[in-house]
Amino acid sequence: MGSGCCSPAGTLTVENRSAGISLLTAPKTAIRDYSKMVRIPAGPFLMGTNNAMAYPADAEGPQRSVELDEYWIDETAVTNLDFSKFVEATDYKTEAELLGWSFVPANLISELDEQHLIGKSSNTPWWVGVNGADWRHPQGPSSSITKILDHPVVHISWDDANAFAQWNGKRLPTEAEWEKAARGGREGSLYSWGDELTPNNEFRCNIWQGEFPDFNSGEDGYLATAPVYSFAANGYGLYNVCGNVWEWCSDWWSDNSQLSGESKVIKGGSYLCHDSYCNRYRLSARTSQPKNGFTAHIGFRCVADKNTELLGSL
Repeated sequence: MGSGCCSPAGTLTVENRSAGISLLTAPKTAIRDYSKMVRIPAGPFLMGTNNAMAYPADAEGPQRSVELDEYWIDETAVTNLDFSKFVEATDYKTEAELLGWSFVPANLISELDEQHLIGKSSNTPWWVGVNGADWRHPQGPSSSITKILDHPVVHISWDDANAFAQWNGKRLPTEAEWEKAARGGREGSLYSWGDELTPNNEFRCNIWQGEFPDFNSGEDGYLATAPVYSFAANGYGLYNVCGNVWEWCSDWWSDNSQLSGESKVIKGGSYLCHDSYCNRYRLSARTSQPKNGFTAHIGFRCVADKNTELLGSL
């Protein structure tokens, strides 16, 4: 994988995914919900950056004009409640559930779950393997989503996200679609609100506050994921495109725009991002994650193409 923001060095994978393939076709009980999507107009936008803050190895630049057709995108990341409806309708099992464990940030593991620890990631020791960690138990088996149904679902692989998207009559965004929507009409800015991270000392996103990885002050209000409607929306009406959770894109990762590889592009950064380690919560920033990998800081949002069914439901 790439040198992604705070991602564990090891890759969790499930080799046999055949049990979930049939779920890629939406069952009759699927609910097509387009009510919380926003329209992104057709036309060009400036993608990438020439800013010195960019990581050359990530191929953030050069800045270039990209032309896109009109499309619609979820105003927030998919929530725990959204995903639970999908699972209830399909009996879908995520790759983390099939494997039986996942990586959780060390600072979020409770004493009750210390007996379930597998070990630390070798190069990123703030990540700890925990038996029983999955989307229903994001910080370990004693944790629950009951009180965080409005938070983004995590411990989701690309295939998990794609299965949800297809069930809901949508798809995962291309990297260009994600970045255009995230910019909210702002050309060339570092963040969806401008170039200053905390204008007037106001927090605009959920990232690590304090000294990474030893101390998170939570000054922005959150130590882990935040509700999907936290902070102000961008110019198009999207929430939390900087920080909170990384979001899957449909593109295969490369540093020269080749459409092949073993990893997918992720965008947006997460609650673990900190300038001392990486600043990939910038809009142009990009990194990779193995397609069948999953962690406690990766989620997704969906897009839909312009069509009669969609327009008739809005």
